[in-house]
Amino acid sequence: MDALDRVVKPKTKRAKRFLEKREPKLNENTKNAMLIKGGNANLTVTEVLKDIYAVKKPFAVLYKRKNITRPFEDQTSLEFFSKKSDCSLFLFGSHNKKRPNNLIIGRMFDYHVLDMIELGVEKFVSLKDIKNSKCPEGTKPMLIFAGDVFDVNEEYRRLKSLLIDFFRGPTVPSIRLAGLEYVLHFTAVDGKIYMRSYKVLLKKSGCKIPRIELEEMGPSLDLVMRRTHLASDDLYKLSLKQPKGLKPKKKKNISHDVFGTTYGRIHMQKQDLSKLQTRKMKGLKKRPAEKSAEDGGATPKKSKSA
Repeated sequence: MDALDRVVKPKTKRAKRFLEKREPKLNENTKNAMLIKGGNANLTVTEVLKDIYAVKKPFAVLYKRKNITRPFEDQTSLEFFSKKSDCSLFLFGSHNKKRPNNLIIGRMFDYHVLDMIELGVEKFVSLKDIKNSKCPEGTKPMLIFAGDVFDVNEEYRRLKSLLIDFFRGPTVPSIRLAGLEYVLHFTAVDGKIYMRSYKVLLKKSGCKIPRIELEEMGPSLDLVMRRTHLASDDLYKLSLKQPKGLKPKKKKNISHDVFGTTYGRIHMQKQDLSKLQTRKMKGLKKRPAEKSAEDGGATPKKSKSA
């Protein structure tokens, strides 16, 4: 049995708090990513990992030592590092003659590899090469995806989901306009994926709504998709399953239309409309001739009193 698979009983309060943080929760913590350098990584791959780490901080762990492993052939080392650092996302960088400037991005489910996509770096511009102001650490980015292939092709659709998972950052209850200052733009066209990052500048426009300008900040990557390792449909559905505590309780007899209008249905007993009291009007009163016809004959006239 692996040392990380054993049932560990805490002996101190600090160890108990550490294990409680890793227990399953209804609202999970923000996903952390581990960035691993392969045994034969070159300078370009190392700089890419450093820039992605700078963008992802503080929800990332950068391993500076080289790790001789091949994720598509043996995944045990990735699963070991995932348990050790409590990371459910990973980015592995390597370089060889067959696959130069190689990046493998993936995610875990229950400390096992769920999805894994291999990308090749054809062009790279680092944060240092662009001499502009940078966003502060921990800024939540706005993600934009351009290209129909992200919605048509299954591999690109899974890549889009993986990139959203990797860069989305923490879940926040509210936002402010000044906090929207970082944009990550992904474009898929002609078999390539272009990753660009911009800083949002709010300029004066003479009214309440500011004029928005985008200033390239870096890093900038031109990627091409290589190998893929996608989970089966059953395993993917299992990973998306939510606990019952997060599902909203269904309210009976209430429905919503496309525009968000709420409709309610009321159940009542059957009413006897013959006994329904209506508003009395002179125009609806019956005439004496109609009353006599209903009674079956003429009614005798009343004699005048003396």
